[in-house]
Amino acid sequence: MSMAFVVTGLFLFSLLFGASTGKMAHVSAAALSGAASAVELCLSMVGSLCLWNGVMTVLERSSLGFYLGRALRVVLRRLFPKGGQDAETLTALSGNMSANLLGLGNAATPMGIRAATRMAAGCGGVASNELCRLVVLNTASVQLLPTTVAALRSAAGCQTPLDILPAVWLSSLISVAAGLSAAKLLERWVK
Repeated sequence: MSMAFVVTGLFLFSLLFGASTGKMAHVSAAALSGAASAVELCLSMVGSLCLWNGVMTVLERSSLGFYLGRALRVVLRRLFPKGGQDAETLTALSGNMSANLLGLGNAATPMGIRAATRMAAGCGGVASNELCRLVVLNTASVQLLPTTVAALRSAAGCQTPLDILPAVWLSSLISVAAGLSAAKLLERWVK
């Protein structure tokens, strides 16, 4: 709701500024150009998003998803001891982490919500430490292959959209380490 006020305020400010400076034609041209660019970007992103969502569906339905989930379950059981006891929660967590590793935030969201809903069932309205850790991991999002960012860079005309991999790996590692450390510290401090 507050974003609607921000966007409306920016729109009105632009109109008032354009009218007061006599550059209303420029404001109109910029609005139309921005709208065209937004549509163009969305259309170029749709193909990439469909491809990687399809890959996630294939992973889910094939034995590859099972093996990737099994590899992740060793780590997930340590991070989420209670959540790791429930097979359905563990499956949702594995899918969520797999999608995040591939840089597919939008594909990770439904599985993350499913895992969070199952983890929150016994919390009584207060987020458990495990649920907070899940939020931290989803926010920090370790990415081995940042497909969404690569698609955006490619749509913007970049010839080498994956040349950012070392920076993404380093920043992902640092953000996850900082987030998990803060969660662990607050977990001990807030009890």
